Amino acid sequence: MNRFANLGFEDFRRLAADEKLSKYERIGFPDSYREGFEEAIFADIRRKLFNLDRQGQQVFDIGPGCSDLPRMLIELCRERTHQLTLVDSQEMLALLPDAAFVEKVPALYPDCPPVLEALAGKVDVLLCYSVLHYVFVDTPLFRFLDLSLSLLSPGGQMLIGDIPNVSKRKRFFSSETGVRYHQQFMQTSEPPVVEFNALEPDQIDDSVVFAILQRARAAGFDAYVVPQDPALPMANRREDILITRP
Repeated sequence: MNRFANLGFEDFRRLAADEKLSKYERIGFPDSYREGFEEAIFADIRRKLFNLDRQGQQVFDIGPGCSDLPRMLIELCRERTHQLTLVDSQEMLALLPDAAFVEKVPALYPDCPPVLEALAGKVDVLLCYSVLHYVFVDTPLFRFLDLSLSLLSPGGQMLIGDIPNVSKRKRFFSSETGVRYHQQFMQTSEPPVVEFNALEPDQIDDSVVFAILQRARAAGFDAYVVPQDPALPMANRREDILITRP
């Protein structure tokens, strides 16, 4: 996993152009973390973003990457006659299929003012999956959040998914279940090392998650922390935030 640590926008541009990597490695995951799981991930996303199953919605995906997940989203949008906007690097977007209902925006979100202005208050579904921890390093968090919220239509939904929360991770690896998980995975009798009350720069913890909820609620949106389906590969140490505009 070390080669996938501390990645930024320019790193993903490089990964996307590397033909020696798998589609999962190009988005920063070892194959074992995504291969065989993406249908379940997409099903979990659809359960939370139920606007996706309506007709004729405006859909916006921040950092879709190039695995099968955005392809599933593209096909669903085709079936449901949605309009879809994808914002990512040109290198990533080039690896995804083109379609008349898909607008590809090569940019480091939210540095795409014309698109944000055109879609302000019009987006019914906004997806940001496995991306927030990179945003947290590359972009002012509240600027990212505020501009994203400004896109939502009345009844619009935003899912900030697959958030690696170090506080949740510590709670898990401090539990009996987490200790057994670690020992089996690492083939060791030693318990995992867990250190509470320690500064961890550039990491998302409970304080960041709750700050997002408070910021969104203070702006007039409903916001919730929601668990992932236990069948997902990192559900024991990651979680989602669902935000809706009343």
